[in-house]
Amino acid sequence: MTQSIADQSTEAVTAAKCVVWDLDDTLWHGTLADGDDVVLKDGVAEIVRTLDARGILQSIASKNNHDDAVRKLNDFGIAEYFLRPQINWNSKSSSIAAIREQLNIGIDTIMFVDDQAYERDEVAFVHPRVETVDAAEYRSLASAPRLTPAVVTDDARRRRLMYLEDEARAESEGGYQGPREDFLRSLDMVFSISRATEEDLARLEELTRRTNQLNSTGVHYSYDDLERLLDDSGHDLWVCELVDRYGSYGKIGMALVAKDDHRWTIKMLLMSCRTVSKGVGTVLLSALIQRASEQGVRLFADFRRTDRNRQMLLTYQLANFQVVSSDGANYLYENDLSVHQEYPDYIVVNIDAE
Repeated sequence: MTQSIADQSTEAVTAAKCVVWDLDDTLWHGTLADGDDVVLKDGVAEIVRTLDARGILQSIASKNNHDDAVRKLNDFGIAEYFLRPQINWNSKSSSIAAIREQLNIGIDTIMFVDDQAYERDEVAFVHPRVETVDAAEYRSLASAPRLTPAVVTDDARRRRLMYLEDEARAESEGGYQGPREDFLRSLDMVFSISRATEEDLARLEELTRRTNQLNSTGVHYSYDDLERLLDDSGHDLWVCELVDRYGSYGKIGMALVAKDDHRWTIKMLLMSCRTVSKGVGTVLLSALIQRASEQGVRLFADFRRTDRNRQMLLTYQLANFQVVSSDGANYLYENDLSVHQEYPDYIVVNIDAE
């Protein structure tokens, strides 16, 4: 059912990652295929640019002739803001599914804007976790809690551009003839691990909110939580960044480690899903295992099962973590440090532990 976005409270909603727009009588007035001289709705270009500046991705699900619609979007000067647009004669629900898959985001992080009740209902029936919005409310999008992050990080401002860089990588890989590892080696990837600083905290808070699949506990740490942990000698807060010849992926992972003289416990480990295909998902964990072994401490890890993080569970298990205790949802694992995972040889790993 279509919700009124003006009535949402920040406590009751989960942050949205992508707004998917219809075109006819939604983004613009008129029906393009009927030969109407379509014009953008008042203020819609400003809303599109505002959401983009906040790090909200945007796409299109429209029943239209693809080339005509893209030409019109270019005429209006806003085509660049829409990633993986689905402009075809397929159902809107199938277009939403394609966008979700290509952007690699959760279906419940998508908001769909359309003027037709039928189209909104069709999407809601197939994807009940997608929030549908009546196009009559388009002006409220800029103030919707789900689309208004408390802090906009540098990584958020570059989010669309990072997706475009990913497109360039994918295009390059598609034309590459040879073993996949050779292609990954050609990317000249550098994975940097360092202790977090105060400048990283807003991004780390964002990661705990946005990262679901490769997240060991699903716990959301606020900026204030992270600031206290940063100043606590009983914890280490790590952040990692990945760069290759196409540009930076930004700060894509973090680890929070509680420590004493004889025992370290990984309280949270997470990694952006955008980097999974680059084979870097285990690098941070491998670095922690190596450091624990060097320091002669026992290494434990908390894991809390969610409906999305099975991949992180497998990551721990493949890294030789074994269950110590469990209450059915929360697990404590230990690594006996007998197996040291090597970093992939196609990645340069830099660790700044100072």
